[in-house]
Amino acid sequence: MAAERQVYSIKELNRYIRMKLDSDSLLTDVWVRGEISNFTHHGSGHMYFTLKDESSRIKTIMFASHNQRLPFVPKEGTRVIARGNVTVYERDGQYQFYATQMQPDGIGSLYLAYEQLKDKLTREGLFAESRKRPLPRFPRCIGVITSPTGAAVRDIVITLRRRYPQVHVVIYPVLVQGKGAGASIVKAIERMGAMGEADVLIVGRGGGSLEELWAFNEEAVARAIAASPVPVISAVGHETDFTIADFAADLRAATPTAAAELAVPHAGELAAQLRAHEERLRKALQRRSQRGREQLASLQRSLALAGPRRALAQHAQRLDMLHARLGRAAENRLARARERRAVQHARLQRFHPQAAVEAARQRTESRRRELAAAMQARLREKRSRFAAELRQLDALSPLKVMGRGYSLVYDEGAQHLIKSRAEVSPGDTVIIKLNDGQLDCEVKGVREDGQTGRIGS
Repeated sequence: MAAERQVYSIKELNRYIRMKLDSDSLLTDVWVRGEISNFTHHGSGHMYFTLKDESSRIKTIMFASHNQRLPFVPKEGTRVIARGNVTVYERDGQYQFYATQMQPDGIGSLYLAYEQLKDKLTREGLFAESRKRPLPRFPRCIGVITSPTGAAVRDIVITLRRRYPQVHVVIYPVLVQGKGAGASIVKAIERMGAMGEADVLIVGRGGGSLEELWAFNEEAVARAIAASPVPVISAVGHETDFTIADFAADLRAATPTAAAELAVPHAGELAAQLRAHEERLRKALQRRSQRGREQLASLQRSLALAGPRRALAQHAQRLDMLHARLGRAAENRLARARERRAVQHARLQRFHPQAAVEAARQRTESRRRELAAAMQARLREKRSRFAAELRQLDALSPLKVMGRGYSLVYDEGAQHLIKSRAEVSPGDTVIIKLNDGQLDCEVKGVREDGQTGRIGS
């Protein structure tokens, strides 16, 4: 007699294939290279697309929890290298690639992220020249945000002391590369701005590779520089390439030393300018004095000074006449002012504001008491209504309903609440959430209300 044949359902077969793929060490962590096509960024945050090459293709999913960390924006036609695992989607019986990491193929992911962020912030107007602020000509305090151990801080301090010894320098030590460097720089910029001590901030470091300089290409650093209440000089030590921080800063310096030179004037140059101004002023005073002596000599030789007593007598007589006229005019004006004052005083006495002020004060006090009583009544009413609504919300709480013996049924991934028997089939795994935990269950059968026996899918 022939052995009884084992017959599997489609779901069982797909599940068996999935378990086989999931147990393959190669397929659980594999890198693939391909071109993105049929790209869809779903509203849930998940990305659905196809990876293809010249002769084949595979459907791919990248969940939101993974694609949020991408340093670039995937697009149709982008060639990428992706890491993930291969498994079977049981419902459709289709094997798929679930990507967990991805980077561009053929162009550095950091460079692409740099270009995309630069375009984004440019469109926002963060780099507009109209936002740039002029530096104070004679700053009293310079804030330096950089590594405390690098050559950059030494070059900056030496240059500041040499050019402008009277300036006060405040050094805020930060990480300038590696994990946490961007956040460290942002915190320093915000703290220095809040302190209000520095007139100019120098933010930077010495030179390095693109990866080492990457903290100055982070969006948070660019926005912190743009939002700083203190003008910022970007001083990343590279001559030709620009970082995002360079575009956001009020002024870009090619090196930390150049930043220090831009931040303060040169004391020696200022002294030379003062000496030049002093010399020009001395010569101008000499010329003015010479012209005065020449004019005085000319006046001494004039006819007016030859007989000054007659001219002075005429002026003295005219002065006496004007003095008398002025005295009479002043007396007349004072008399008219006294008359107007008496009339205005009598008029003001008839309209003295004291009684009106007292009546207004009493009305104001009455209105104040009425307003206080009304506010207290309204507050009591609001408190009573708030307490009633809290009691109603507590009565409708789903946790209380579950505490009376009710439960919620979810699909296998606990993402979808099952509300109808049509959403499950025999063999499906469901999760039943209770008041104090959950049950992982397998559906043995499905039936309508009033039916008995097992009904297949």
